Amino acid sequence: MTNLSVNVNKIATLRNARGGNVPCVETVSVDIQRFGANGITVHPRPDERHITRADVHNLRPLVTTEFNIEGYPSDEFMQLVLDVVPEQVTLVPDAPGVLTSNAGWEVEAHYDQLCGIIARLHEAGIRTSIFVGTDLDNIRWAAKTGTDRIELYTGPYAHDFAADREAAIAPYVAAAEVARDLGLAINAGHDLSLDNLPYFKQRIPWLAEVSIGHQLISDALYLGLEATVKAYLHAVQ
Repeated sequence: MTNLSVNVNKIATLRNARGGNVPCVETVSVDIQRFGANGITVHPRPDERHITRADVHNLRPLVTTEFNIEGYPSDEFMQLVLDVVPEQVTLVPDAPGVLTSNAGWEVEAHYDQLCGIIARLHEAGIRTSIFVGTDLDNIRWAAKTGTDRIELYTGPYAHDFAADREAAIAPYVAAAEVARDLGLAINAGHDLSLDNLPYFKQRIPWLAEVSIGHQLISDALYLGLEATVKAYLHAVQ
């Protein structure tokens, strides 16, 4: 089974554009779980332009599936996740002002940093995932850090899918096979959609989890939130 974790950052973006609490991130997250999603993902950024630190604390008792918190492991971020204790923390190498996560870690260059962070998270009972690309040596370095999982950055796959799906998926299959052989579970995320997700899962059937936000929330504008969550669940299975 591959789990679907829904990233609710875009709900917070819409709320923040107007002020107040409409749409309510907490209510939407509860509904998303009720519609069948296996988890909720948030990515609190330092400027709080979408998910805020208060949102993270408010969501903790409401997420009864899996709570996945993404972010760059600054001192502030680490304090937040150690206070909240989600089921999973996904470590991303984003600079503070980046619009969206668009590259994975160069693990060898940050090896000592990542090893220390992962050890701290494991001490708190938190599963860890490192956001990476498909470079095989980089994945081998990731395995050495002690991380439980990697999350494959699927932006290039989504970009190239329409032109040549086989060429687009090939490096991901190779990366997933190496990760599996090293004992790593595999997550994936970025620009996955109802069009390209079924083929990704077909070619990597042992995929543990996908995290999808922008495209899912955009589809919900047309299909409705419940129908969209169910459509993505069907696509990933």
